[in-house]
Amino acid sequence: MGKRTAYMSAGLLAAVLASSSGCGNVILGPNLGLLGYPIPLSPYFQKKEEDAFWNHKRYDRTPVLGPFQAGAPEIALDAPSEDEVMRRLEKARPVQGGLPLLHEVQRNHVRIVTEPIQDSVDPPRVMPLVGPVQTHHVHFKCTVYYTEVTHVGWPVPYTTVDEDCQEVLYIDHDHLHMVGNVDPGPGTGYPNPPPMR
Repeated sequence: MGKRTAYMSAGLLAAVLASSSGCGNVILGPNLGLLGYPIPLSPYFQKKEEDAFWNHKRYDRTPVLGPFQAGAPEIALDAPSEDEVMRRLEKARPVQGGLPLLHEVQRNHVRIVTEPIQDSVDPPRVMPLVGPVQTHHVHFKCTVYYTEVTHVGWPVPYTTVDEDCQEVLYIDHDHLHMVGNVDPGPGTGYPNPPPMR
């Protein structure tokens, strides 16, 4: 009996040591199989998602602004930023995501000229989920002048430089202005139904 007890305690000790050292196949949580291991992804996909979020947050939504002030000019004050113009240009004619050492395109010496081409306000109307508003149409013509450098690395390495590139983009900055009395009602947090002007 003594030998048998010694063998059992030695086996139990070996099982405890094997499970605590990480040598055994002990799973304490859900087993995801192959999905439990990290899968390498290209940074291209991460940048694509970040750019989509940035565009949605900054440029893809229509803001609802306060009403026009009496006697103030009804003009738009926000021209497209350089970031917005370059993101629109990249969306229309992409150069990012080339093949390093095989084919790469760069835009250098960029100059942006922005011209307003329309600034008008529609008459008031009621929009669902917004209320009585006026649509302010603002359109810009953005001309981008740049030097395009193309590096080709295979089969014959060469570089081309086009110094007279230009692209024309039309950017709309339409937004809404509230109409009428927009003071919140007593304790509701919502605007009173304003009269049409």
